[in-house]
Amino acid sequence: MIDEAQQIPEIGKKLKLLYDTYPNIQIIATGSSSFELQDRTSEPLTGRKITYQLFPVSYKESVENSSALEAKRMLDTRLVYGLYPEVFNNPGKEREILLEIANSYLYKDIMQLEGIRKPVHIEKLLRALAFQVGSEVSYNELAITVGNIDTATVEKYLDIFEKAFIIFKLPAFSRNLRNEIKKGKKYYFYDNGIRNVLISNFSIPEMRMDKGPECLPQPHDHCGQPFRF
Repeated sequence: MIDEAQQIPEIGKKLKLLYDTYPNIQIIATGSSSFELQDRTSEPLTGRKITYQLFPVSYKESVENSSALEAKRMLDTRLVYGLYPEVFNNPGKEREILLEIANSYLYKDIMQLEGIRKPVHIEKLLRALAFQVGSEVSYNELAITVGNIDTATVEKYLDIFEKAFIIFKLPAFSRNLRNEIKKGKKYYFYDNGIRNVLISNFSIPEMRMDKGPECLPQPHDHCGQPFRF
């Protein structure tokens, strides 16, 4: 097993050599900077690898790790601080760990690997996304919000954030596929804790203004619209 494999020069060629020389062994190569690891291994290991994506702990896994009652009791904490394994395994130190993750990974690794020279743009762009989770995203609006940046650079940064598993894109839905392509997209964070550390908001769900609209009572549906019979 090789951790942080992307740090090894020509890792793809070396893994290919190991694979071809020792066909009976299984090699597991991991890396926190997934897009860099993928770029360095894709061509040499074509047809020789299986790629797995590891996401934060799921609610189901938290139930299996303790109990349904305990998972429900901790739900508000999980919604605020997220479910990164290090956060999950260190109750009471959630905020400290999230700050460390944000400072050492979100900015440092991405800037180092992509040669980004203006970290302030990354910080502003991620914060802008964090404040408008659930809303359609306009590249032009984001460029104006960040300042001194064009839409092409915004798209490039968003692509990097996706490959680094910070955010994921939710395309528009339409019964007309042509309209679906034209409509805007929404971006969500893989982990609530990362989103909350970016906006410095660790309030409990009951006291938050960003938890979404309240549902109206019956006979309305969950969006507050009357049922159609």
